[in-house]
Amino acid sequence: MSAILEVIEQPLSREALAQRFRDLCEDPRFANLPGKIELDSWGRIIMSPASNQHGLLQARLVELLRRSLGGAAFVEASISTNPDLRVADVAWASDEFMRAHGRESPFMVAPEICIEVASPSNSARELQEKVAAYLEVGATEAWIVYPRTKRIEFFGAAGPLARTAFALDLDRLFD
Repeated sequence: MSAILEVIEQPLSREALAQRFRDLCEDPRFANLPGKIELDSWGRIIMSPASNQHGLLQARLVELLRRSLGGAAFVEASISTNPDLRVADVAWASDEFMRAHGRESPFMVAPEICIEVASPSNSARELQEKVAAYLEVGATEAWIVYPRTKRIEFFGAAGPLARTAFALDLDRLFD
């Protein structure tokens, strides 16, 4: 008699989390959830509601990234990180990245730029964990955008950056 798995007994692998995420995306019962879905290492759903201001800032970032850098820009880019599956509020990927990973869902390697737009429900620790997770799986830069104080923090593999290394004019982002 074989054992029947009734509970998750250990954290899921990146591949198992990615498959669980794909299954959720295809499940019609989850089609109209009012927020983005992330998965923790045990496969549990984490949901985050977003305000209209949050969405507007995401749209401005996508437009700026596409116009300035070409490539592809995403709102809510799912990325298999370690140990969780995270969804960057905004991400930018070069044409080269898209040729290599464009059909993945979630991305198993992070796009070059991953951006979190801070919300009142975020903790500083949570945002730092997301930054570290994106960088660990290949992002060149990870940003935290703070709408209320109109500032951006930039991070690379070596730590905080004074500014982005990408050719972007962010001066009017918060107008």
